[in-house]
Amino acid sequence: MKFGIRSIVAAASVALLAAPGSIQGAVAQSAAGQGVKIGILNDQSGVYADYGGKWSLEAAKMAVEDFGGEVLGQKIELVSADHQNKPDTAISIARKWYDVDGVDMITELTTSSVALAVQDLSKEKKKIDIVVGAATSRITGDACQPYGFHWAFDTHALAVGTGGALVEAGGDTWFFLTADYAFGYALEKDTSEIVIAKGGKVLGAVRHPLNSSDFSSFLLQAQSSKAKIVGLANAGLDTANSIKQASEFGIVAGGQKLAGLLMTLSEVHGLGLQAAQGLVLTEAYYWDRDDTSRAFAEKFFKRTGRMPNMIQAGTYSATLSYLKAVKAAGSKDTEAVAKKLKELPVDDAFAKGKVLANGRFVHDLYLFEVKKPSESKKPWDYYKLLATVAGDKAFPTAAESGCPLTK
Repeated sequence: MKFGIRSIVAAASVALLAAPGSIQGAVAQSAAGQGVKIGILNDQSGVYADYGGKWSLEAAKMAVEDFGGEVLGQKIELVSADHQNKPDTAISIARKWYDVDGVDMITELTTSSVALAVQDLSKEKKKIDIVVGAATSRITGDACQPYGFHWAFDTHALAVGTGGALVEAGGDTWFFLTADYAFGYALEKDTSEIVIAKGGKVLGAVRHPLNSSDFSSFLLQAQSSKAKIVGLANAGLDTANSIKQASEFGIVAGGQKLAGLLMTLSEVHGLGLQAAQGLVLTEAYYWDRDDTSRAFAEKFFKRTGRMPNMIQAGTYSATLSYLKAVKAAGSKDTEAVAKKLKELPVDDAFAKGKVLANGRFVHDLYLFEVKKPSESKKPWDYYKLLATVAGDKAFPTAAESGCPLTK
């Protein structure tokens, strides 16, 4: 029986989960014997569809191909689904994947509320999840679990990179425009702590619903605060739309600076350099960084017609690292694979680094400024490097993270 389902609707998931536990267990055992199965669970139709979406699935396919398509003599299979940024939908899908379809590992997991919910389920089911697209530092902090990993970045690293640099450059008063859910709160909190630690002040904050279309009232509050920096603690289309509307309100022209606290190449591309120029942001990957990143990006571009951002490159790395850990463990056993993920160094097209005891992949990040149109020399030539943020500065140690596993 084949379970290679490309998209799963929540209603079907709930119906299948109604089957008796003994039947589910037998089906899962049968499915598990068919090979190694990895699930890409993310937003494929909403506010984060470009941020990760189908492009992350394509990156995972590249990882499977580069690994050789098999591990331990078994075929590697990918399944994917759209969680629609809803934790209950994500849990229904993930539970079916684990209980019925024999999925061994789930990755990408855009949206912090989704990632936290799936991480709890993964702990219950003794399954590995590798979060790439979600940002909250709680994933390897107080919400850590033995089989949970966090790969590309987190709110603490973004705060250190963008927040710390702007305060040092004179941007010592801040007002936050914050997405009203777990990710936004975490990014605002972590950045505020860095700003204050470096001698700056937070003058206020306003929270907006996910997937807002009208930011006018929020931007007027930011404008009236007179803060030097308006910190955008949001992501995806929310960030792009708030930047576009900020331009219409003359916020930057009036002397305030916008900080994209979680912004990737995809959003810059969507905005265009005319609108995005001068923005300061932190990413863990840039396609034109070195020969290795360029080689990966060129392969990705041939398949997709676009350059990868850190979420897509991070999904490639997470998938490849999981497969390497399975091979090194000589087994799909969760305990053995989790142990190898924490032992093996990571060195691939995305990043080089190590995985801590709390599941945090530690690697360098990069502070970029978006180029002016006149500075861009070729397609997708969008960033100029301001600074490299060393991994041990960007991320706390396992002992400092608040993860109970390390106590």
